[in-house]
Amino acid sequence: MSQTLRTALVQQTAFGDYATVTAATGERIRQAAAAGARLVVLQELHTGPYFCQTEATGQFDRAETIPGPSTELFGSLAADLGIVLVTSLFERRAPGLYHNTAVVFERDGSIAGTYRKMHIPDDPAFYEKFYFTPGDLGFTPIRTSVGTLGVLVCWDQWYPEAARLMALAGADLLIYPTAIGWDPADDDAEKQRQRDAWITVQRGHAVANGLPLVAVNRVGFEPSPDERAGGIDFWGTSFVAGPQGELLAQAGTDREELLLAEIDLGRSETVRRIWPFLRDRRIDAYQGLSRRFLD
Repeated sequence: MSQTLRTALVQQTAFGDYATVTAATGERIRQAAAAGARLVVLQELHTGPYFCQTEATGQFDRAETIPGPSTELFGSLAADLGIVLVTSLFERRAPGLYHNTAVVFERDGSIAGTYRKMHIPDDPAFYEKFYFTPGDLGFTPIRTSVGTLGVLVCWDQWYPEAARLMALAGADLLIYPTAIGWDPADDDAEKQRQRDAWITVQRGHAVANGLPLVAVNRVGFEPSPDERAGGIDFWGTSFVAGPQGELLAQAGTDREELLLAEIDLGRSETVRRIWPFLRDRRIDAYQGLSRRFLD
């Protein structure tokens, strides 16, 4: 059986209401399947606008249960097309308890597994701590018919510990649905530094763990509900890296795009034999990693 996995990344804007946005997403998913993709990955919170730019209790009305309407919609799509599908939803777990949750669907439409975002940011225009409770499912890869998926979400991508724990638990590839962009007030040099850092840290996770990596970002400008704020210019740049950090495919910064990549899952074995980082880890000397800071 071939270990080459054709993967599709759906980079899109998310303007409009739920029905409009999900219809556009569904069409992109169908295009991906028609192009031969067996794994399709969507961006963070893809069913609508990035609502975390402000703190407003009314935005909690966007949340839904899992299972719920979106899992029914995307599960049906996965079954109709015979694909494994990675989605990202605003989960209503209980009154007053909400998560930023990735849901992975198997080819028959069933839920293969979920991951609740562990690292929750609280920065200007990214007020996620107001909305999301940190995840409690741990860093557990999700087994599917196309491989074992180490699914993490956005802010998780800055933490090497998260990627490493997914790798140690047997992930075949790392996947990051994402919503990240520029403050329009930043100058071009600062924008370039931020985007380069985002790409570099994730390519580093691929290298350090000998795993391919998929990052899918939103694209386009989204105004803030607060007229005094500048909004967010999501920089797209969705990409796929191989287990040595090599770029296999990359999308643009300013447009919607269906990005296709061929991922050779068998290369991880080859790379790890010549760069045996897991073998040489000094697990007897890393106790300080469980502390906030070494005072």
